[in-house]
Amino acid sequence: MPDDTDTPNPPETPGGSGPSALSGTPLYSANEKITKINVADEIKNSFLDYSMSVIISRALPDVRDGLKPSQRRILFAMGELNLNPGRKTLKCAKIVGETMGNYHPHGDQAIYPTLVHMAQPWAMRERLVEGKGNFGSVEDDPPASMRYTEARLTHLGAALMQDMEKDTVDFVPNYDDTRAEPTVFPAAFPNLLVNGGTGIAVGMATNMAPHNLGEVIDGIIAQIDNPAIAIPELMKFVKGPDFPTGGMVCGVEGIKNYFHTGRGSVKLRGKVGIEQMRGGREQLVITEIPFNVNRAALEQQIAGLVNEKVITDVSAMRNESDENCRLVIELKRDAIAKVVINNLYEHTQMEVSFSVNALSIDHGKPKTLNLKELIAAYIDHRREVVLRRTRFELKKAEERAELLEGYICALKNLDEFIRIIRGSRNREEAKVKLLAFEWNRPQVEQWGVLIRSEARLLNGFYALTERQVDAILELQLYRLTGLEFDKVRQEYTELLAKIKDLLDVLAREERVMKIIKDELKLIREKHATPRLTDIVPDEGEIAIEDLIANEGVIITITHAGLIKRTNVSSYRSQRRGGRGVIGMATREVEGEQDRDALIDAKMTSGHNEVVLITHGGMSIRFKEEDARPMGRPAVGVYGIDLETGDRVVAAAIVDPSATLLVAGENGIGKRTAFDEYRIQSRGGKGIITMRTGDKTGGVVGALTVRESDEIMLITNGGQMVRTAVAPISVIGRNTQGVKLVNLAGNDKLQAIAPVVGEAAEEAAGDGGAAPAPPA
Repeated sequence: MPDDTDTPNPPETPGGSGPSALSGTPLYSANEKITKINVADEIKNSFLDYSMSVIISRALPDVRDGLKPSQRRILFAMGELNLNPGRKTLKCAKIVGETMGNYHPHGDQAIYPTLVHMAQPWAMRERLVEGKGNFGSVEDDPPASMRYTEARLTHLGAALMQDMEKDTVDFVPNYDDTRAEPTVFPAAFPNLLVNGGTGIAVGMATNMAPHNLGEVIDGIIAQIDNPAIAIPELMKFVKGPDFPTGGMVCGVEGIKNYFHTGRGSVKLRGKVGIEQMRGGREQLVITEIPFNVNRAALEQQIAGLVNEKVITDVSAMRNESDENCRLVIELKRDAIAKVVINNLYEHTQMEVSFSVNALSIDHGKPKTLNLKELIAAYIDHRREVVLRRTRFELKKAEERAELLEGYICALKNLDEFIRIIRGSRNREEAKVKLLAFEWNRPQVEQWGVLIRSEARLLNGFYALTERQVDAILELQLYRLTGLEFDKVRQEYTELLAKIKDLLDVLAREERVMKIIKDELKLIREKHATPRLTDIVPDEGEIAIEDLIANEGVIITITHAGLIKRTNVSSYRSQRRGGRGVIGMATREVEGEQDRDALIDAKMTSGHNEVVLITHGGMSIRFKEEDARPMGRPAVGVYGIDLETGDRVVAAAIVDPSATLLVAGENGIGKRTAFDEYRIQSRGGKGIITMRTGDKTGGVVGALTVRESDEIMLITNGGQMVRTAVAPISVIGRNTQGVKLVNLAGNDKLQAIAPVVGEAAEEAAGDGGAAPAPPA
């Protein structure tokens, strides 16, 4: 058992002062105050503090200068290193070291990429840093190590810090209280709107599009002139985003959305052109890619689609890019370039969406701002900068004028001043005597000195200030000449005019706004560049038809139900009487019975005239009103009274400006004017349209044709002949005609069909309507 001197162990309670269960050491000091807290509340508060630190001090740009703290500290360090435009570049390692050691202690791996980003022309619409060496590429090649690269500020990078030494912005202690850093830059140009920005904070993110410097400045000036300007009016100046990699923005709806609300999405496309190659082939050349798209990844994506047969008309691809993009895609001989381009937009990153969230720090809080609010925030910031700069310059001018007043007093009464100074035992005694020296006000004013401070007047006498006396005592002997007096008085006169002007600026708001506009106009004149990104009308979603070549085809159907589609370009136009080419292999099918069936359907106006043509060479022309309208499943009425064994093979719409072409089984055909077909009553025997016999065979088809048309002739054996209509003779009804096609052996002409001409084909592709049937 323990003796009386032993002390029992204290209870091991949480937060107690007893020894640790593991080490035996106390958990806290004997006199330490312990407060019980709720762990959930502590975690919540700590996380909120961390979140706000990330939002305010790291991830989001300030609406006034468009910079995040890391960017601002890098640029400020470069300014302190005197890396202004025209100066010698400095190793990036030195810049990173200065930034990290003085302002941003977050490691070089956080600082150097930020520095590199501000120097990349494909990442920044207007670069803030000019880099020397390898700063990466648009193909996502990494930059060289910071010990190999050098940098300095661009003119616009320096413009962000212009007049910062004139007390235009607030400074705060840096992280270790050894020096001061600015909370914001004066920002002589609207960097946030011009360069945009991205950032991911806690629970929120920003993604702002870049814009054209000249357009943004014009918009700011317009809003200064008319503070009540509406956003649609602003859009006459600020057209939309202007990305450093160019491209095309399709449509303005997304632009309107984010200009009005701060949020929206725009469709961005790269630019691709068509170049002619030898042998009639074509190649596509991609000259601009969408913003933030990796060119090497895009090339691999296209190659993958070609290999997977998603895009089938590409024969080769190569990258001819240098500092400019040039990705060449060679097409196959029969490829349709526009179809391939549409497939690139549909299946690759040649078309992307850029989602805008205009979130930035405004008055210390994250806020999503529309275009007018962004401009207003910048105008307010520049107003504050101009006012603070004016007050600073006024203070400096007044301090200088005070010294010059003292100089003038001393120079105009030089003998008295020298007597006082020589009669003094030391500087302090001379200073006391000079401070006690009094001047009559009229005497001083006749020297051209304006008494600006009534505090220095006592009973009508003028007394020197301590600063004036110190300046007089430090005057050099050469300054005591009459010539120096004239110089001093001239400088003093100019200072008085400057002070008056500065006071006027502080007194009148319109002067402040005019200064802001004039300084922005100077920036625009020196640094604005033409727009890189085109804004084009939105074509809407790509329809499936846009991915298929828009060209004429021949659809061939056999009696056995087989079908084939062939490009019409595969059949070259031949002279009348040609042999044609194989269009489809044929085979005999047992059990066929050449029965009653629907042979044709025509679109009419309801007041057309119709011609029915039979296999035996008969025809009848009647008004379609004679065939009354009836239900869909109805059998119909007789159009022509057929002879035994005869059948209707074709129907044609009467067109007085056209002719009726009929063709026989043995390849004989002719054209006849519609005037030769008189109008008859429906259901009659009709009149001859072609004198058939062993030479012609039975009629197989008839078409309404014009001189400029082409037709396709199809035989039982699968031969197809494409021929022009013009060479086919126009002759009478009761004739046989001329040879249309040379038939081999027992082959017979099966059918005739019109070929869609190029003009009509293009009209159909453009959404044009087909010609209406003649009245």
